[in-house]
Amino acid sequence: MELLDIGILLAKIFIVLHVFLIGAAYVVLYERKLSAWVQKRVGPNRVGWRGSLQSFADVLKLVKKENIVPKEAHQGFHFLAPIITIAIAIALWCVIPFAGPFTVAGKMIDLTIAPGLDVGILLLLALSSLGVYGITIAGWSSNNKYSLLGGLRSAAQMISYELSMGLSLIGMMLVMGSLNVSEIVVQQSGYWFGFLPKWNVFVQPIGFLIFLVAAFAETNRAPFDLAEAEPELVGGFHTEYSGLRFGLFFLGEYGNVILMSALMATLFFGGYNAPWLQDLAFFQQNEVLRAVLQIGAFSFKTFMLVTVFIWVRWSIPRFRYDQLMNLGWRVMFPIALLNAVATAVVLQAMRQ
Repeated sequence: MELLDIGILLAKIFIVLHVFLIGAAYVVLYERKLSAWVQKRVGPNRVGWRGSLQSFADVLKLVKKENIVPKEAHQGFHFLAPIITIAIAIALWCVIPFAGPFTVAGKMIDLTIAPGLDVGILLLLALSSLGVYGITIAGWSSNNKYSLLGGLRSAAQMISYELSMGLSLIGMMLVMGSLNVSEIVVQQSGYWFGFLPKWNVFVQPIGFLIFLVAAFAETNRAPFDLAEAEPELVGGFHTEYSGLRFGLFFLGEYGNVILMSALMATLFFGGYNAPWLQDLAFFQQNEVLRAVLQIGAFSFKTFMLVTVFIWVRWSIPRFRYDQLMNLGWRVMFPIALLNAVATAVVLQAMRQ
């Protein structure tokens, strides 16, 4: 690898890392504003213009707060748990393409940190399944019964919904014939009947709905936030966390919300493709402007799906734990399996 390639790679990592951190902060603010609108409140309106800097004030408060660790807690694992959570949330961005490749000064630039990875979806599923370790370790290492129950709940919940999430993608992978995330986005760039975008959500609507519901469970978001159910478990797995360590869990949760939204936008809604607009001669003649348009399209799709996460949280009450497990094993898992089998049968029939 040439020195220039190393510099480009480091620049992409630097940009993605900072966009992730700042984006998570503003998603927190966006949720607080949207929830205030739902409940006919004002919401944050003191720090900055109409509360625009409230999230940064909250981060500063968390950094300044004392980090309290229970005397009987396991010091090493108590420290390690939030780091695992945030590290997994950041690492998963490595295979998501933000725009198509473009040329600058004769140098081809691919806006994917790890381009050309032929097992990108498998890597995403493998890394996302590791996120439960941070929560489980946090619950166990805190030496608190509420934290332990939250960690155990989260482990059972993620195992249940990880299966449905993986099965929901099998139909899409059969249709696309690839595990490369960039290739899947490229295949969604055309049109059906000359006007309808070739998005996977139109050929795999059941797979998308299952993935969406599983994403709520995977991110521990309402109505599936049983791992931290305040009326039952005080705060669940992060009951014994304060200061910056609690802030890392908080950041990891909202980072995962953005990540899952970006993943759904990539796999089911054409990723960075901007239908009709990117076909205009104005964007076809300038690769850099086309890349800017694609980044904007990808960001808009991700933003709309983040809005769905927030809307669901403030609209649907929390499930009971038995309802959560019944939905995962008796409803979503059989439907996801049936969808995968039906897709395979239809594709085989079409080839004959």
